[in-house]
Amino acid sequence: MKKWMLVISTIVLSFIISGCSNGSGEAAADEYTYIGVMLSDSGLGDSSFSDSAFNGLERAREELGVIFDYREIADTGTYEQGLQELVEQGNELVIAVGFTMKDAVEKVAAEHPDQEFLLVDEVSEMENITSLTFEEHEGSFLIGALAGMKTRTDKVGFIGGLDTPLINKFRAGYEQGVKETNPDAEILVEYAGDFGNDKLGYTIAKGMIDNDSDYIFPSAGFTGVGAIQAAQEQGTYVFGVDSDQYFLGEKAVVTSMLKKVDVGLFEVAQQLTEQGELTESHIILGIEENGVGLAPVRVISLTEKEEAILNELKAEIAEGSRSINSK
Repeated sequence: MKKWMLVISTIVLSFIISGCSNGSGEAAADEYTYIGVMLSDSGLGDSSFSDSAFNGLERAREELGVIFDYREIADTGTYEQGLQELVEQGNELVIAVGFTMKDAVEKVAAEHPDQEFLLVDEVSEMENITSLTFEEHEGSFLIGALAGMKTRTDKVGFIGGLDTPLINKFRAGYEQGVKETNPDAEILVEYAGDFGNDKLGYTIAKGMIDNDSDYIFPSAGFTGVGAIQAAQEQGTYVFGVDSDQYFLGEKAVVTSMLKKVDVGLFEVAQQLTEQGELTESHIILGIEENGVGLAPVRVISLTEKEEAILNELKAEIAEGSRSINSK
């Protein structure tokens, strides 16, 4: 449905361009910024990473007049094919959303040295690739601090999609946060080996719940949706990730660790429209830059003391006086 809306919007914009050109359609068209995005392997509808990226570009379309198109691996078969198609469309910027695309985007970038690319969640040293990364461990620390304060069983869980440096940033921050507020708490950790299997996420979370874990933090894309479902059914608590996932489990999702890919991509689009190019080789967004944070706390109540602790920890991270583990 979103893709049809995108096509319709593009057609409408084309008519606007034609109607305002007064015979100089090419000049009018040049006033628009064209962006192509290859979404992560979980694709649209993951209520997480890909959806957040898409939302950021939708905002850029509405507020900045950006025209964008996208590809999903379900349609293209490979990342490389999708990226190649977006280059051939003539987009000024081609975005690869996800660390798993690093090899593919670097290969395509080498074939098109004059094309500008953005790689999300990984760092590339290539001159025509700008890297956008987030300080996930900072936001995950706050999730852990909250879990440590509120657990009644002194046992909490973490579910990772894959055992990779990126996912372990979430785990490391979460573990440090739990221990900050509850040194005696036990932390159960399991990796699903998959970002797109909600049934597997359900099974892993159910096992943790059966083992007395009353708060679970999944960082596993669509696999994590299954963990939310398990917590909802079992009457325990869970945290969302990347975007506000409260609507997926309104009796279970306490808050979400917001990894604001939407904010990052909007800011990139804004810089591109205003300056005509990206001026940094590596953009890093953390709590201080409003790149990560927490959604509103729901389902449970915090005491004034607990709220004060969370606010103080957040302020210390933002000002740089508290160091958070990233591995």
